[in-house]
Amino acid sequence: MSEIWQSIVLVAVGLVMIYFGANWLINRSTAIAKKLNISHLIIGLTIVAFGTSTPELTVSLSAVLNGYNDVTIGNVVGSNIANIGLILGVVAILSQKKF
Repeated sequence: MSEIWQSIVLVAVGLVMIYFGANWLINRSTAIAKKLNISHLIIGLTIVAFGTSTPELTVSLSAVLNGYNDVTIGNVVGSNIANIGLILGVVAILSQKKF
């Protein structure tokens, strides 16, 4: 029973870390854009893109270092499938709206 509570606490701590990490990333990216007089779109497409890809990179590097190369391949393929699916879903939703 204590393993279940430990898992729940770790998931909760992870969610809190993701929340604050995402806020920090957005705030710092906005500050960089203002300081360098760069469009927010450019910052969003570069710095934030790197920030959102970092967890996948961490998982892939950890898997390779521990000898689980299949996890890396699955991570790359799954990530691409998810990204394509999300983009197609948003496009499908937006194409149904009357602007």
